[in-house]
Amino acid sequence: MIFKKPVFVILFAFLSGSCNLFKQSAHKEQPIVVNLDTIEASAILPEAATYQASATRLSDILHTKLDIRFDWTKQYLYGKATLTVKPYFYPTSTLELDARGMEIKEVALVTAAAKTPLEYKYENDLITIKLNKEYKNTEQYTVLIEYVSKPNELKKSGGSAAIKDDKGLYFINPEGKEKEKPRQIWTQGETQSNSVWFPTIDRPNERMTQEIYITVNKKFVTLSNGELVFSTDNGDSTRTDYWKMELPHAPYLAMIAVGEFAVVKDKWKELEVNYYVEKEYEPYARAIFGNTPEMIAFFSSKLDVPFRWNKYSQVVASDYVSGAMENTTATLHGDFMQRTDRELLDKTHEEVISHELFHQWFGDLVTCESWSNLPLNESFATYGEYLWEEYKYGLDAADAHSAESRAGYLSEAEQKQTNLIRFQYGDKEDMFDAHSYNKGGQVLHMLRKYVGDDAFFASLKLYLEVNKFTSVEIHHLRLAFEKVTGEDLNWFFNQWFLSSGHPQLLINTEYDAINKKQKIHIQQVQDLTKIPLFKLPMYIDIYTNSKVERKKITVTKASETFEFDALQQPDLVNADAEKMLLCNKEEEKTIKEWAFQYNKAPLYLDRHEALAALARQAKDSLSTQIILSALNDKFWGIRAAVISVLKDIQPGYETEIKNKLVAIVEKDGRSAVRSTAIDYLSANFKDDDLQTHYKNALNDKAYSVLSSALTAIARTNPAEGLKLSQKYENEKNNDVLSAIAGLYSTYGSDENNDFFIKAEKKFQGFSKISFINDYTSFLLKTKNDTTINSGIIVLKNIVEDEGLSKWVTYYAKKSILDLATLYEERINSASQKIKEKNSDTALLEAQIERAKAQKLNIMEIYNSIK
Repeated sequence: MIFKKPVFVILFAFLSGSCNLFKQSAHKEQPIVVNLDTIEASAILPEAATYQASATRLSDILHTKLDIRFDWTKQYLYGKATLTVKPYFYPTSTLELDARGMEIKEVALVTAAAKTPLEYKYENDLITIKLNKEYKNTEQYTVLIEYVSKPNELKKSGGSAAIKDDKGLYFINPEGKEKEKPRQIWTQGETQSNSVWFPTIDRPNERMTQEIYITVNKKFVTLSNGELVFSTDNGDSTRTDYWKMELPHAPYLAMIAVGEFAVVKDKWKELEVNYYVEKEYEPYARAIFGNTPEMIAFFSSKLDVPFRWNKYSQVVASDYVSGAMENTTATLHGDFMQRTDRELLDKTHEEVISHELFHQWFGDLVTCESWSNLPLNESFATYGEYLWEEYKYGLDAADAHSAESRAGYLSEAEQKQTNLIRFQYGDKEDMFDAHSYNKGGQVLHMLRKYVGDDAFFASLKLYLEVNKFTSVEIHHLRLAFEKVTGEDLNWFFNQWFLSSGHPQLLINTEYDAINKKQKIHIQQVQDLTKIPLFKLPMYIDIYTNSKVERKKITVTKASETFEFDALQQPDLVNADAEKMLLCNKEEEKTIKEWAFQYNKAPLYLDRHEALAALARQAKDSLSTQIILSALNDKFWGIRAAVISVLKDIQPGYETEIKNKLVAIVEKDGRSAVRSTAIDYLSANFKDDDLQTHYKNALNDKAYSVLSSALTAIARTNPAEGLKLSQKYENEKNNDVLSAIAGLYSTYGSDENNDFFIKAEKKFQGFSKISFINDYTSFLLKTKNDTTINSGIIVLKNIVEDEGLSKWVTYYAKKSILDLATLYEERINSASQKIKEKNSDTALLEAQIERAKAQKLNIMEIYNSIK
């Protein structure tokens, strides 16, 4: 699973001397900083002392057969589940099944000769069935359960940072009342929510094959795991599709999707590869998902383990409760994936596609046996993103993507640090965090660099082949690596998977001219009462006279000095030359050394570190020259990021900066660089001749550039910017709509309120927070009570929309209070003027009464919110 975290790093910010990195992004969503301390329902909770054991296996479901149909109006699923079961080891006369919020119609034992009712007890979302006898683990039996699934009547038990809801089965626009939203049904099983729509043993260490009969109106398309074997026309406007999954997988990976999808067919070799999208996105489906066959080929080759399943489909779901989910053979994506060819110029979300596909090996073929071991799923999927970037787009792109991920973990680590594999947590949903995803991916990269590529991928092959179709814990991975490498790797797994934190390093160098020695001092300065001392293998590159010599060292102490022969003082000593360490670090280098590192060291992260250091001394002449030269860096992320530092360099380069940025606007191949250049120009230059470039940029095919151009024009000529914005109000693209919302909140008037009312539904996911902030600013600026009242209703509807994240609804609810505060301030201001006796008292008293009535109305709405 991949998810969009509710914490955003401001784009292109250089962070001081550490392994933290400025975040690169190819899209232009407004940066939002969420202060976790202000959120009532914080995702960061203290860990419980309870040991979270893997589920004890009493019974084993061998096969699940489902026959299901739907009532769209009631939002019910009517199902018959036929389960083939055996005792796991010990004899048993009972069967316990998870079944959340169901109405149970019948429970029976099924044999070839008869169907015999069975006694059962159903309470606390658990069916306890009394079997007809005691069965041994060599004996199978079959039970039939007829039931009704009522997901909307469940008692809510919450979600997580990754999955905002856990009701398992979702009816989207069930009665078709929302004209712009498709009618769909889809499921979300992780972590333990599939037991909402079929009875099962809802634990990750269970395994089953399955077959599902899905009856729907003939206008709908269905998707499930495995192969569509046949479809039957029922002669009554309905059709039954039969999906069969012949290889075993965990129950949480089962899925169904129903909707009026367009199905775009593709393939890899003889493997069926399909893309299910809303019909208006059918022309773009191959552009969105078209690299999937190449990804399957690459991962199969890289791992030397073939794709094991009989098909791979991807479906886009409306109002999805997470980012994406790796259901076996049928990944489900949120509708942010649906993008036109123009939108794909700014952001492809290919990292999501590669993440979920890599799960088909790590998570689906081999599954964590408990949620404590979730990194065995998510860390690998996160690293799958890196591998694809490295293969398809090069090392710079992969390292830049990794830098984003690392920054995400380090940001979370400022508030909590916990073990990657953790057996003590308050709720299983707590496992879905930047440790399991981001940190885990970084740890796997370090492991790869430590053992080498050949051993790394040989170990993964062994791990996958030995454990296929089973569940695993972290030691299965360690043992695979030890068998391949011949080395005891407990030290690595103990400090990175089974302990918390990361090292804090201080690094400085000293050249001993008398003894011709180059010294490197490395200190670990993390709080050793809370975070362990780390064993840190690394490479040191020493540059002298255009030659580089690599040394391998291992740091094991709190403070160590390493010495190497050096006939003359090196130009640069580059510690952690592979830039693989997950750490915070401070390095003492001269500006000349940092400049040398930018120019000569080979990696993206070398250049990034150097620019971050030079940015802190930007007014130095050499720093200025390097920063200016970085506008021509080979990697677009560096070019985009360095623009924000230009304001800090030596004065006197304004004309050169302007000319370079104009050239970027006209010629750079990446939309993120072009749009960032426009943003900088409009914020720092008021030259009339730039208006021509901004107006030309309105014709740029990339929406991010168009959005920046609109904002740039309005900064100089608000009236013209507002007039131009009206031409684009009906666009669906969030970048454009966000730009217009920002312009109207700054320069607009009451007549622009209709835009906000109409545009609200077009903002999806966390982009809606930007909308809320802009709309609130717009409403706070107006003096028209009618406008404010209409805005209150919009905000109220956002708060009450169950399909939205709690972070989005939090901001909407806060905005309503902000508007109530506006009237409180008006009351206080008018009251003060009455005391001062220098204004029309009757007029002021009337204003106070209107303001009190408005505030009362707003607070009544606020208090009525469900």
